[in-house]
Formats: sequence, structure tokens, C-alpha cells
Amino acid sequence: MGHEYCGIVEEVGSAIKTVKPGQFVIGSFCISDNTCLNCQAGYQSGCQNLEFMSRAQAPFLRVPLADGTLVPTPELPSDDLLPSLLTISDVLGTGWFAADAANVKPGSTVAVVGDGAVGLLGVLSAKQMGAERIIAMSRHERRQQLAKEFGATDIVTERGDEGIARIKDLTNGIGADSVLECVGTEESMMQAILCTRPGGSIGYVGVPHGMKLDMWPVFFTLVRLHGGPAPVRRYLPDLIKLVWERKINPGKVFDLTLPLEQVAEG
Repeated sequence: MGHEYCGIVEEVGSAIKTVKPGQFVIGSFCISDNTCLNCQAGYQSGCQNLEFMSRAQAPFLRVPLADGTLVPTPELPSDDLLPSLLTISDVLGTGWFAADAANVKPGSTVAVVGDGAVGLLGVLSAKQMGAERIIAMSRHERRQQLAKEFGATDIVTERGDEGIARIKDLTNGIGADSVLECVGTEESMMQAILCTRPGGSIGYVGVPHGMKLDMWPVFFTLVRLHGGPAPVRRYLPDLIKLVWERKINPGKVFDLTLPLEQVAEG
């Protein structure tokens, strides 16, 4: 835990060139040098010197490879922007990658499997990328309302075979152009695959748990699969700009604030 972080730089090492004390910065949960071939290709989460950030629920945090990982904001932000800026570090960056990996295009139909923070911000991301129809799969009323606020046009409460049938029904029996898989179970992955039209794309960002995927039924779906840990660093400048200009308000996914001493309880 503790992937998301943003804050004011207190000190820098002697080799740091682009980050200065006093700046407000945001970093990815994947620490990267941003100079290797994988980083230059836009896959900083596959950096040849990759480390994963954790322990960020703390009063101070050391960030290795700071020049390649951290991006400063134009100036010190106002307090009301902090929740949204914090999302960029992981849940917004991951939801954005899911939509990007799923090849969301203007006018397309998108389905989102999962209604946690990543799934909800996948809805927001798909809306920003111009999707015309966004189907959010959710059973939680409060999350359904937030999904609609972020741009969902339809809500599907069914799961499994019933959920697949409902998506097909909403798409004239064809399936969605793009599907965002934001859970990580075998059921959610198969639901995503079978909700996608032939030739469509799936962006999968749910961390796999308890999954053993049988590729035989997948083989005949003709879908594209792309995903994994999100290369958040690729998107940091653009997402900071969207939040800074108040074009999006992703911080609404945070609905509880606790002091540090209650983190474990939270």
C-alpha cells in the first residue's frame, strides 16, 4: 500500500538536476529513470531500473530516480486541488492507461468492468478521450452516481453471463469497441473479453489474483489485449494540466480522510 503521493520537495541529492526544493511534485507509483529505451517508448512501468513505490502514507518519503519520476506543478496548488492531484499518481493514471490501452476513440462505445477508484476514473478517462457511450458495470448506488457524473451513459448491475448478455443487448448483439478491465479476477477478465466485439480492444489494469485464464475460448474472440502496470509517468504532464485547469475533478473518488496515525485502521 501507499502507492500514491504528491507533496513539496524538502531536499534533493547532489545528482538531481530537474527537481528543486520548494517545488510541489507528483510522481508515479513506478519509479523510473525515464531515459532507458523502454521509458523512451512510453513504458516507464517497464523501466530497466524499475522500482515500485510503497510506504507513501508517511510524513516524509524518499523518491529514488527523482529526475525521471517526479513532475512539478506550475506552482504550489490550492488545497482544493490536492485530492485530484493525488489521484494522478496511481488511480487516475491507471484508469487513463486502461482507456488508452483499450484504444478508446471519439464516438466509440466503451464498457468498464469494475467500479473502484480505477474503474470510476476509467469512466472519466474514456469520456475525456471522446467516447460516445460508456457502460459502467456497478452494483453500488453511490459509485453508480459518480460514474454518471464522470460520463457513464449506462449502468449494468449484472455480472458473469448475465452481465455479458446485458452488454450485448445494449450494443445490438455485437459488444463494445473498448473494454476496461479494472478488477483482476478470472471472472472479470472473461467478462471483459466476452463483452468486446471482434476486433475490439481490452485494457486490463486489475492486478491479477486467483486467475488462471483458459486461452481456448479467448482465441476465437478476435480481441486485442493490452495492459499491466500503468506507465503513469507518460501521462503525468497532461493529467496535471487537466486537473490544474479544472477540466476534471477526479479527487471525488476519495470519500474519507484520516490522520496518519489511523492509516492502519483505515
